[in-house]
Amino acid sequence: MKKNVWIMNHYANNHFYNKGGRHYWLAENLIKRGYKPTVFCANTRHNSDEIIELESSKYAIKESDGIPFVFVKTSPYKKNGIHRVNNMISFYRNLFPVVKEYIKTYGKPDVILASSVHPLTLVAGIKIAKSLNIPCICEVRDLWPESIVAYGALKRNSLIAKMLYQGEKWIYIKADSIIMTWEGGIEYITDQGWENQIELEKVNHISNGVVIDTFDKNSKFYKITDSDLDCHDYKNVVYAGSIRKVNNIGMLIDTAKIIQNEGRKDIRFLIFGSGDESEALKKRCEEENIHNVIFKGRVEKKYVPSILKKSYINILHNSSTSLDKYGQSQNKFFEYLAAGKCIVQTYTTGYSICSKFNCGISAPVQSAEEIAKVIIEACSDDEKNILMGKNAREAAYQFDFNRLTEKLINIIEDVNGREEYSNEFIRKNS
Repeated sequence: MKKNVWIMNHYANNHFYNKGGRHYWLAENLIKRGYKPTVFCANTRHNSDEIIELESSKYAIKESDGIPFVFVKTSPYKKNGIHRVNNMISFYRNLFPVVKEYIKTYGKPDVILASSVHPLTLVAGIKIAKSLNIPCICEVRDLWPESIVAYGALKRNSLIAKMLYQGEKWIYIKADSIIMTWEGGIEYITDQGWENQIELEKVNHISNGVVIDTFDKNSKFYKITDSDLDCHDYKNVVYAGSIRKVNNIGMLIDTAKIIQNEGRKDIRFLIFGSGDESEALKKRCEEENIHNVIFKGRVEKKYVPSILKKSYINILHNSSTSLDKYGQSQNKFFEYLAAGKCIVQTYTTGYSICSKFNCGISAPVQSAEEIAKVIIEACSDDEKNILMGKNAREAAYQFDFNRLTEKLINIIEDVNGREEYSNEFIRKNS
């Protein structure tokens, strides 16, 4: 029996406007297989002043490529802080009356897929599913509060952290099925000491991924002409992403300086992106006479495939944290795979895709010295570099959303049968 699937993702409004993103692509593929997905999201766009106008006092319905999007009224905000917290709370609260109204016209779903970034969406999904007597699949794309603790914004033993951990555990217990975007989801739950309270068999892994066909079409139709990128006198190491404190691009500048001092004039860094640290880093390069770094500025996302396909190496870099042990699922990583170029990862992760598919090299420790070593290694053997690029492209097919949707369908079809077993497990261990 084909199912009506409600996908709840606070920030999926960007998927509507970009015609792409995890839940957009999953929904597209669900439709091809006869399912009927509906996406619920906020009417405020993250990192934007834009607010989607509502057709009623509570919500608006718009459609993109046959995918219905329900925009739920939420309070406005501009930056991180109390107003963003209020925005999250308002989305949570308003989901309940919106669902009640929506069901009157369109009927109830067969299953809910509630997706974080923040956990309130998961709580809402569980409560709504229970009221409708249907299963809820909780998809965890960001660990709260573990990620906040890992980045040093919250102390693990603080009262707030302890309360959030208890809330997180409640979600995992109550969910009929759990999807983690990292392969090490079960290891994380075990590390927390919750393995006797949470049925580990209901924990699944569906990573982020790429639509290879779209990636290839964009690389063909949105080619970028750039004299630096097109110059074959250098082995261009490409970074594509934001340039903010959390991205720690200063470490890449340190790396470039080491490589320059090593006399490797054939290696050059091309930084595509923008952020509030761009000007300071440019100035630093000028003051310290670092000549092997070129800041290319921001480019539209549709040009990124063309850029990545023209590199010698694509570098995956952000601040390493304790979360790395559970694996990786950065969106850009799967575009790097599709580009078919050797990948240098500036830190080591558990469940390493680079190691599994032999498609790149990871620095054992995230330091400028170690990153410089692996870049020089990757730039010193053209034959090995080409082989890793081919392996990356082959690996990309494992993470195409056509394949990832099959994994989701298996979970959807299985979850009804698991619901009764899970309830019995909870009763025995509560």
